[in-house]
Amino acid sequence: MKKQILYTVCLATLMSSCHIYKSYDRPDVDIQGLYRDPVSVRDTLVSDTANMGNLPWKEIFTDPQLQILIQTGLERNTDLQNALLSVKQAEAGLTAARMAYVPTLALAPQGGISSFNNISSGWTWTAPVAASWEIDIFGKLLNAKRKAKVTLLQSDDYRQAVQTQVISAIASYYYTLLMLDKQLAISQETVVLWDKSLETMRAMKQAGMLNEAAIAQSEANSYMVKTSIPEMKKQIREIENALSLLLRQVPQTIERGTLDAQTFPAAIQVGIPAQLLSNRPDVKAAEMALAAAYYDTNSARANFYPQLTLSGTLGWTNQAGSMIINPGKMILSALGSLTQPLLYRGANIAQLKIAKARQESARLSFEQALLNAGSEVSNALSQYETERQKSALREKQIESLEKSVEYTQQLLTLGTSTYLEVLTAQQSLLSAQLSEVTDNFQQMQAIVNLYRALGGGR
Repeated sequence: MKKQILYTVCLATLMSSCHIYKSYDRPDVDIQGLYRDPVSVRDTLVSDTANMGNLPWKEIFTDPQLQILIQTGLERNTDLQNALLSVKQAEAGLTAARMAYVPTLALAPQGGISSFNNISSGWTWTAPVAASWEIDIFGKLLNAKRKAKVTLLQSDDYRQAVQTQVISAIASYYYTLLMLDKQLAISQETVVLWDKSLETMRAMKQAGMLNEAAIAQSEANSYMVKTSIPEMKKQIREIENALSLLLRQVPQTIERGTLDAQTFPAAIQVGIPAQLLSNRPDVKAAEMALAAAYYDTNSARANFYPQLTLSGTLGWTNQAGSMIINPGKMILSALGSLTQPLLYRGANIAQLKIAKARQESARLSFEQALLNAGSEVSNALSQYETERQKSALREKQIESLEKSVEYTQQLLTLGTSTYLEVLTAQQSLLSAQLSEVTDNFQQMQAIVNLYRALGGGR
């Protein structure tokens, strides 16, 4: 009867402990319709597995000057260097977890002089080598090693996320500089054209065709554009300083190309939603955090089971009991201990509840990271499509406004139009030209955002 009870207890223990050996499995996540296609009738984007996020960054950002800046950032950026150091720390942690399977050895020599009841003192010494080895019966060390492994993966995913952010930030700053360069050039050309128009209006005033109010209004418009030029130059310098800081170098002039010379892949391919699970470094890092929490829970379960430790001592001594022995003799001892937690059961229960709560929190964070990724892809797609449509319409607007300026100036010289119509047409044209540059920049920014949202940056 006693043997049957013992067998039943042992069987129940083994069955209940099976879960602590189980490796992490990804929970079921719903990725149906994770991001939306802004040009499709349906909300769900239908695409093949081609994904621009899988392309090397040099195939996306082809400007030679930009490539030099990105390469410099990957080599020097402070955040990225810190992320690399975090990976090295995680590698050391995995090594330590693996070494937990190896017996520990310690050399602890001792010596002293002793005397009893006025007997002459004697020198005694012991030079033992102590060994201790924990036998991982219930997966405590196994789960610790698995956690260290996923922590290393999480650190590498974080490094990849930082690298993606660095590439995207450098590209954004670079395109901002190109946008400001072109807007500055347009403003400077406009100043020249408006000054010539002002000279024409002064000649017309002398001919009695215009009054002083027209000249004053034209001068005011010219000064308005001229005052915007120093502001643009200030913005350019500030962006150059910010980009220099990102590259971990002193503020300096950034060598760059032109906005019109930029090229990108002809087709924007985003792949299928399931690829975000393997591409997005922040999503992968969130999943590795969930896996680490899972192994923490398994370790908390393992604390309920006995811990088997083997220990032993091998060495030499000249002391055996109260007798002094010379020369030294070998000593040898071996011990096995099986420790079953009793008084700590309440604390272990509490630790298990904490571990389960953290695991559930990590699961929610993982699902939220995936939803955030899908939302970012949807927003980038919408931004790209919106700016593409705006650019086509803006081009037609500028063509019409250029004709309007030309016609109103001709009519003014003929005396069938007013100077206010000319000024209004000129202001509208300048505004549309500057807006066109902004539209082009926003379209480039949408590509940067989409590349980052798809987990690019390799």
